[in-house]
Amino acid sequence: MNVILDQINFPEGPCFDKNGDIWLVEKEAGNLIYIKNGISKRFKVDGAPNGIAIDANNLVWFCDSKQNSIRTFDPISQTTSTIVGYFENQALKMPNDLAFDRKGNLLFTCPGDSLEDNTGYICCLTPDKQLLKIFKGMFYPNGLALNEEQTQLFVAETGTKKIWRFDWNADSNLLNNKTLFTETGGTVGPDGIAFDEEGNLYAAVYGSGKVKVWDKTGTIKEEVDTLGYNPTNCALDPSGKKGLFITEAEKGTLLQHPTKKRGII
Repeated sequence: MNVILDQINFPEGPCFDKNGDIWLVEKEAGNLIYIKNGISKRFKVDGAPNGIAIDANNLVWFCDSKQNSIRTFDPISQTTSTIVGYFENQALKMPNDLAFDRKGNLLFTCPGDSLEDNTGYICCLTPDKQLLKIFKGMFYPNGLALNEEQTQLFVAETGTKKIWRFDWNADSNLLNNKTLFTETGGTVGPDGIAFDEEGNLYAAVYGSGKVKVWDKTGTIKEEVDTLGYNPTNCALDPSGKKGLFITEAEKGTLLQHPTKKRGII
């Protein structure tokens, strides 16, 4: 395990851009962090940036749980924009994590601020900017990831320490057939999740000091020590060269775990 960057004020949301460089957030400082060739640079965006997803144009999209919105950061102009902040005239419920499908739909979780609150929900922002609430009634829905075929969406529900599998239809924007994939354990529960090319699911289990890995059947395969108790998220390099990157909040670090497994975007 290598420490790539330390002294980060609550790191979250690692994500690879189209050039193979890494982005993450410094949530409590209101920064995005960009790392290229081992050199890091911070961009002040204010709010409380959380999950990151990068679109086909290398535009950085992020959840802002303080401003209750989905925002973007353009690395070229170094400007931010707020894309959406309300659903039916109500502020979004502290957006947490987000992911694009290949049709350009943006899926994101809105958990609120309590693990005991069962009014968390999942949204879809379509390419024409229509905002839909596609599932509700969850105890802190957190990390989410699509399988490689993009027929299923996996969602970490921190409040119940479970990861759920849904059927996802990108054409009709329907999320159906919620089934239990696995129970993660941990003193808090699962946070960010990611898939590799073989269909193994990686989950940063907050409060456990581990990123846990399950195969397609939900059988545990591996546990990666995160050098601190509070891993928040993880991402695998799609090229298979840089390995697994993990954000860990107790020590404030970005970690690199060597593996040749490729991530999927």
